[in-house]
Amino acid sequence: MGRLHYLSSEPLAPRTSLELGGSAESLVEVTSVPELTEALEWAKDSGRTIWVLGGGSNVVIADEGVAGLVLVPGLRGIDIDRSGNGAVVVAGAGETWDELVALTVSEGLLGLECLSGIPGTVGATPIQNVGAYGVEVSDVLEWVEIIDRKAGFVSRLSPMQCSFGYRTSFFRQNPDRSIVTRVAFRLRTTGRPVIRYPEVEKAVGGGGIPPDAMTVRDVVMDLRRGKGMVLESGVPRSVGSFFVNPIVDAQGLAAVEAAAGDGSVVPRYSVGDGVFKIPAAWLIENSGFARGHRQGAVGISEHHALALVHHGGGRTKDLLDLAASIQDGVDRRFGLRLRPEPVFWGFTDSDPLDGAVS
Repeated sequence: MGRLHYLSSEPLAPRTSLELGGSAESLVEVTSVPELTEALEWAKDSGRTIWVLGGGSNVVIADEGVAGLVLVPGLRGIDIDRSGNGAVVVAGAGETWDELVALTVSEGLLGLECLSGIPGTVGATPIQNVGAYGVEVSDVLEWVEIIDRKAGFVSRLSPMQCSFGYRTSFFRQNPDRSIVTRVAFRLRTTGRPVIRYPEVEKAVGGGGIPPDAMTVRDVVMDLRRGKGMVLESGVPRSVGSFFVNPIVDAQGLAAVEAAAGDGSVVPRYSVGDGVFKIPAAWLIENSGFARGHRQGAVGISEHHALALVHHGGGRTKDLLDLAASIQDGVDRRFGLRLRPEPVFWGFTDSDPLDGAVS
């Protein structure tokens, strides 16, 4: 014990993509499973709640900060095991996600290319079942290695044991049970990229040549960049998509169409069994919230209505007030309550948007 350096009152805003929020009571970075085990024991002995912070790209932190120990897993390493027409890629939870995607594409592996440009770390991807452009992490996941927070043992979970759903999983539903240490993906070395999203299909279909993984990655990066969804210098800070696209049955879709009125065609994507996904961005814009809307230090991205942005010098409360007003506006217009995609730390209310000014 005692090998780790625990920081007190450590600012968290610089460690998040929003650059908002207060400080951590304590923070420690770990680079191995033994160090992770030591940190868990320290938190248990000192009676501190544990918060696991990866790339900070899907978390909203309270202005008052976070009581307890913020644990930053820096577990690294990537291994590629090729066999037959595929390969199993194993990556440490602390690896940068898009760097892993870029590596697999450069190695001629298929499966992750549509998930290019997503910020954050590998360990976060199974927690929220990261997805984009018709592909989810669960589509190619082989196993997830975890450490039990209380017992300290390491185990592997199959995709079925992960209970994946739309932007959710066993890990998100049980945040206090385990910490992801490594993730394995089963990728292909032959065939064509899986393209399910109309925007991507349209962009790659014009050349008359079957696309490869690199072509799809380039297209996806261009699409994300055009929507302000790539964290680059000069781009307002965000968590990407702030709200989840609502999923409705045929009756729910009919209700939204009736609310839209004037014969408006409500965009939708079938997800099977008579169930449809409606773009939250369309709902937001058709509820009176335009791209580029600004409310003090926060606002809506000029490129995509689903991205709530921080222009600098703001507070988390400012962002929550804006998010709550959007939630209420969409609810009044279409009868749908948008569900936030990021997780919230340091709030007394399990749904901090309920307590925001709207």
